[in-house]
Amino acid sequence: MNRRICMLAVAMMMASVHVMGQKVHVKFFTPGIVRVTKTPDNNSVERKSLVVTASPENVKLKTTANAGQTVYKSAKLNVTVDDKSGRVVFATTDGTPLLTEGEYAFTPIVDGPDKGSYKVKQCFALGADEPIYGIGMMQNGKMSLRGEHRKMQQSNLEDFAHFFQSIKGYGIFWDNYSPTRIDDNKTLELESQVGDVVDYYFMYGENADGVIREMRHLTGKVPMLPLWTYGFHQSRERYKTQNELLEVVRKYREMKIPFDGIIQDWQYWGSNYTWNAMEFVNPDFDRAQQMIDEVHDRNAHISISIWSSFGPQTKPFRQLKDKGLLFSFETWPESGLTSWPPRKDYPSGVRVYDCYSSEARDIYWENLSRLHKMGIDAWWMDSTDPDHVNYKESDLDEKCSAGSYRSVRNLFPFMTVGGVDEHQRAVDSDKRVFILTRSYFAGQQRYGANTWSGDVGSSWQSLRNQVPLCLNHTLTANPNVNTDIGGFFAGSYNRHYQDNSATSNPQYQELYVRWMQFGLFCPMMRSHGTDVYRELYYYGKAGEPVYDALVSAVKMRYRLLPYIYSTSWQVSKNDDSFMRALMMDFKDDKNTWNIGRQFMFGRSLLVCPVVDPLYTKEKIVKTDENSGWNKQNSNDNNGWPAVDWNENRTYEVYLPAGTQWYDYWTNARLDGGQNIKADAPIARSPLYVKAGSILPIGQDLQYVNEKAWDNITLRVYPGANASFTLYEDEGDNYNYQKGQYTEIPMTWSDKSRMLTIGSRRGAYPGMLASRTFTVTTPDGKTKNVKYTGKKVSVKM
Repeated sequence: MNRRICMLAVAMMMASVHVMGQKVHVKFFTPGIVRVTKTPDNNSVERKSLVVTASPENVKLKTTANAGQTVYKSAKLNVTVDDKSGRVVFATTDGTPLLTEGEYAFTPIVDGPDKGSYKVKQCFALGADEPIYGIGMMQNGKMSLRGEHRKMQQSNLEDFAHFFQSIKGYGIFWDNYSPTRIDDNKTLELESQVGDVVDYYFMYGENADGVIREMRHLTGKVPMLPLWTYGFHQSRERYKTQNELLEVVRKYREMKIPFDGIIQDWQYWGSNYTWNAMEFVNPDFDRAQQMIDEVHDRNAHISISIWSSFGPQTKPFRQLKDKGLLFSFETWPESGLTSWPPRKDYPSGVRVYDCYSSEARDIYWENLSRLHKMGIDAWWMDSTDPDHVNYKESDLDEKCSAGSYRSVRNLFPFMTVGGVDEHQRAVDSDKRVFILTRSYFAGQQRYGANTWSGDVGSSWQSLRNQVPLCLNHTLTANPNVNTDIGGFFAGSYNRHYQDNSATSNPQYQELYVRWMQFGLFCPMMRSHGTDVYRELYYYGKAGEPVYDALVSAVKMRYRLLPYIYSTSWQVSKNDDSFMRALMMDFKDDKNTWNIGRQFMFGRSLLVCPVVDPLYTKEKIVKTDENSGWNKQNSNDNNGWPAVDWNENRTYEVYLPAGTQWYDYWTNARLDGGQNIKADAPIARSPLYVKAGSILPIGQDLQYVNEKAWDNITLRVYPGANASFTLYEDEGDNYNYQKGQYTEIPMTWSDKSRMLTIGSRRGAYPGMLASRTFTVTTPDGKTKNVKYTGKKVSVKM
């Protein structure tokens, strides 16, 4: 018997090993989460994370010390620390290898504001064929992110969470906020520009859902967003007057195009010198309160653009400047004039605020509260990266409230979004926070925020890139993500950039329709862009294929609301995800490991967006967030191609193995594990339902609260047992956190072909006392069930 084995509990939650003048700490937070820190020269660094909210639990460990190694065994992990090298190895309790550290290094910083600190590096040895996911939002079109070589630094089009997870069921959160290189050669290397300590969290969840659950335990749960935010949002760069905005609201209601959100983009504040004044200073919005009130009277909600920077003539600029809470680096817009290109002889003087300061965040909210009091429903937080023009590496040496800007550069979106969330929550419990943000960081899921993918170009390649981008964003434990439907820069499809003619260009029409059909299955469905109007009525009229396809996608979104909102509850309560990479549900099917063109939406729907043109020739468009504004290079003077939209087209999709699938449109039943040619007319993209699903379908709506959910169709798809929980609450306050909500559990027994609708759990003010469920199966059988809250069964 090895007498160096002992059973320890709290005393061994943390262990330290001294290695060549350095100290390696291993601390268990839970049986599946381990924090590893390394400090140079035996320094004892007490570092409080700005992202991690969890505290270490009392984890029972079995410790074995032998042959120069110490093994710490929890209920989920074996963690081995080499006493000589300090190398840490992670394995399952049965000894299955998960991850082995490579070398680590501290490189002293010898000058500048971070003098005395270090560049910190840690390497990890990955399996040769081991896919990894997450990392952030990257426009590279890749699902598995092996082989990446890049500097991770927040920007308009790409953001980084410093988090990745493996197909093996573990994840790594690198808890450092400075720009960080990731280099995946023979080993995966992470090297941050500033750090007093190597600091990362290893978490083992067995699968992707488990890793996400551990990450949210570590950094925060996802709050429920307002029900209305799952409706359709219409936006444009930009509504130049209050009348333009109201014209859209009125016309949508008149034409019965469903929508819930209208979004006001920039310059409602007037000139660039009053940039982001957080007031309607622009004389074209002189009746702003009436505008907001009319939007509400028409059963819609209004979101408004706010930025992380301020013009020199604004109130917040003066308040922040007096307290030294503005950065000096140049940001966007460069000129105080609105003409393009920017006039450098009229500099704007716009500056980014120091969001790392709690006082600065107080000032930010103090000014934003003017709009909050007017009844603005949600915040479109643009430039949360933030924009940084004429970039110089030395700009990162600037000091801020948290040290050097370099040391916390990538945390900027987390801090500024969190500041708005926390301030609104402190004063308003009736309106759930909803923020649309251009950038994010790990842990941001605990705020009421949805990240969009920046000012992407309008091209098929860009659309293809958005699918794996959204899925990898989800795999960093942040479930709320969307894109500009149609792409942001669309001017290359116009005959002349000012004439808005791309609305009649079949090349753009096809792209817009397919992007809309993809956006239908994103957590937020939002149309937005410049150069070309995006309102649906510019694309034809009822009975015309393009218009009908656009409106049909929006109408389907509203019919899926019971499914979407119930999924949002699973996201909040049980750490689920909306957009699910296929490897999350079909890990045993290796064909799914690198598919970035399809995904599950919730647990039942297999979404196969058409991301290649089937009716027109692909137009190659190369723009970025800067060149896209140059209208002179974005004109198409050619005639439009002739297209017959009534012709059918097919599109190849893969049906994952391990289950059967039903074609949503035809109810045809298909075996998994095969590629098929699916029908893909312009009217719809291929969509499948997993066998063993209960899919609730609501009524046609013009807005989310137009009708009570008193007549829901329950589509049951046999082939396996199924379960679903229908969730309901008041839709837009925080009473659900006090237990004021209902759950109706449903189960399907495939053997007996019996659907059981269980007793309703819970209650909330205004809930339905009774309703009708219409139960259907793919073979056409239909039964109506009166439900009063008590258990009822129906045999199909």
